[in-house]
Amino acid sequence: MGDFDGRVVVITGSASFVGEAIGAILVAAGANVVLADRDADHGEAVARRLGSAARFVQTDVSQDADLDRLIAATLDIHGRLDGVAGASANFDDERLASDRALWDRVLDANVASAAMLTTKSAAAMTAGGAIVHVASISGHVSQPARVVYNVSKAALLMLVKSSAHHLAARRIRVNAVSPGWMWSRNIERRYGTRERADALAAEFQPLGRMADPEEVAHAVAFLLSDRASFVTGAELLVDGGYSTIGPEALGQPFEKIQTIE
Repeated sequence: MGDFDGRVVVITGSASFVGEAIGAILVAAGANVVLADRDADHGEAVARRLGSAARFVQTDVSQDADLDRLIAATLDIHGRLDGVAGASANFDDERLASDRALWDRVLDANVASAAMLTTKSAAAMTAGGAIVHVASISGHVSQPARVVYNVSKAALLMLVKSSAHHLAARRIRVNAVSPGWMWSRNIERRYGTRERADALAAEFQPLGRMADPEEVAHAVAFLLSDRASFVTGAELLVDGGYSTIGPEALGQPFEKIQTIE
């Protein structure tokens, strides 16, 4: 018997590496999953890899009609909804040069769409359930290459807390998982190989590498499961120790001082 036998979980951003990893872990634990993403080619390929327990519904989370269709399809196929893993994200960022249109696009995708997903999913969870949003360590710190993304993830974390408060009476738990550097399609496009990306991530994460998608996905699965039955409004950091270090970044300034001396 698996932790998710008979349960139905919607996964947005399912064409991403972490979205697929969440799906694989949940299916292995007995769940039926409904995969949602704008990318039909990758999304359908993920569904094929996961097998008969997975269905794909092409979905743009920034469109309410698509979210309504996603929830309706889930109920039509399975007759219930027990959990949601929100893993979709927009990474566009021109820092303080970002214009209003970019701000609107990213905040819509990363915050407003997460809010709509939460609200619409909760309405279908008549017997209670769990919602987990993939946030980011970027919601806690300023970073040189980003402004808009960090603001959106900070807002998402407050959405999680507020939603947990308001949905508790309906026995719906809402939590967040915040990765640090994690192997993803976005990282692959930017840095090419996993080895190169790990070498770059090692400077910021004391464990000396970036996270595997499965490591983040296991945290999501835990928060969706009954093992986290008294956990709501929480954030689980899966950041390899990123949040434990400050601007001295694993001692490099001391090494520079030694060379100066």
